[in-house]
Amino acid sequence: MAALGLRAFGTKGLGWLRRNPWAPLSAGFCNRGPGPRPTSARQREGIRNIVLSDPKKRNALSLAMLKSLQSDLLHEADSKDLKVVIISAEGPVFSSGHDLKELTDEQSPDYHAEVFQTCSEVMMLIQNHPVPVIAMVNGLATAAGCQLVASCDIAVASDKSSFATPGVNIGLFCSTPAVALGRTVPRKVALEMLFTGEPISAQEALLHGLLSKVVPEEQLEEETMRIAKKIASLSRPVVSLGKATFYKQLPQDLRTAYYLTSQTMVDNVALRDGQEGIKAFIQKRKPIWSHDNAAALGFSENQNK
Repeated sequence: MAALGLRAFGTKGLGWLRRNPWAPLSAGFCNRGPGPRPTSARQREGIRNIVLSDPKKRNALSLAMLKSLQSDLLHEADSKDLKVVIISAEGPVFSSGHDLKELTDEQSPDYHAEVFQTCSEVMMLIQNHPVPVIAMVNGLATAAGCQLVASCDIAVASDKSSFATPGVNIGLFCSTPAVALGRTVPRKVALEMLFTGEPISAQEALLHGLLSKVVPEEQLEEETMRIAKKIASLSRPVVSLGKATFYKQLPQDLRTAYYLTSQTMVDNVALRDGQEGIKAFIQKRKPIWSHDNAAALGFSENQNK
């Protein structure tokens, strides 16, 4: 696990993900192996919807589920056509966490290590992904399922949702979920959840910062799509640069954080979309982002053929 951490923090961009033995980019998100995939994915107008699709097993994050989710996230991650990712789930449980049947002594320690390493890689992939990742939660999210919500950049939940890290109740402390949880909610809130295993409501999760927004169940998809469409309408290079810099500056001291972000602002100003946005504002017109301009040029060329 120490080597895993060094790989995560010692590299930049998606390069470390491509070298990750658990996440080959050749695994396309539309490919199906024997039997149904535990996730499904579709993309439209820059928004990729990834759905945990194993409600009979409470969308447990089995090794197969984790690898399928990883593949869906990595598929053409650098494509200019991808602007934002939404992760949701079928059924009344967003995710119950790891599949405990994979964690018995019937499996080897090496297999157990692969499960936790793959899970950690998926969670880090979300933070290192070039576009924002939104969790759309409608139900219970426990243990590694709660970790998944905490790892996403934005989390929108219905008012019927709840969250817990109940591993301590079965003798398996939620140490890996604690990484994401402890970086998202106040320490004492995280530790109460971890030490007692008791769930918190959607409203409590919102209060403590685990969620971005709570809405009635019937408004969940509409509100999530509203946020996703807003992000998709913006410049991908600018949003991608902003996301990467936000996470890079967080662990730094104040002076270093301002040094890094000041340089990023200079780099942002130098971007084509940075200049386009500034000029559009001054000229009181709507900006034409680089991807939109390319799409418009492509349409015009096709019309002239």
